[in-house]
Amino acid sequence: MVTATQDVITTKFERTFDSLDANNDGYLDWSDYQNLADRYLKAYQIGKDDRRARGLHSFYQMYWLELLRHAGTQGDRLTKDQFITASRLTSIDTSRLNLADGAGHVIFDVIDVNGDNEINKDEFARFLRDVCRIDAPDTMDAFAQLDTDGDGAISRHEFIRAVREHFFSDDLDAPGSLFFGHI
Repeated sequence: MVTATQDVITTKFERTFDSLDANNDGYLDWSDYQNLADRYLKAYQIGKDDRRARGLHSFYQMYWLELLRHAGTQGDRLTKDQFITASRLTSIDTSRLNLADGAGHVIFDVIDVNGDNEINKDEFARFLRDVCRIDAPDTMDAFAQLDTDGDGAISRHEFIRAVREHFFSDDLDAPGSLFFGHI
């Protein structure tokens, strides 16, 4: 079991790296983020000219550039260790990009298919299955944890809070720590 603050957050970033490294070459490059954005567009049948698609691509491009800046590398790809270090630095340096809030809002806008400013169980299940490619039986347990007020939907506020917890919380039971399953 992971016990130290650094270890919990590192584990989250390791999982993120592994889920993004589409070709399993041990590196992330811009194409991995393009692939992620394309998974969203395909899963939600969003055209490239849709404002949500433009927002997603713009956010991921800015995020990628911030990762490269914080990694201090001259190359255009990152190892897992470089990604973890750069992710930690990017998440706390909000001078150019507020990673947690930016990611939260852009992703929420895509997941909230019906535009009611809430994510229902079907929308969340689609996100896990078609974007995150997670289909373990206990993944929907995260929905109940993210729905902190118990009203049957994840509000924008609850979602943004969970994304912040994903990047900053060392609490294994925090809703944001459960995005990709229990650690």
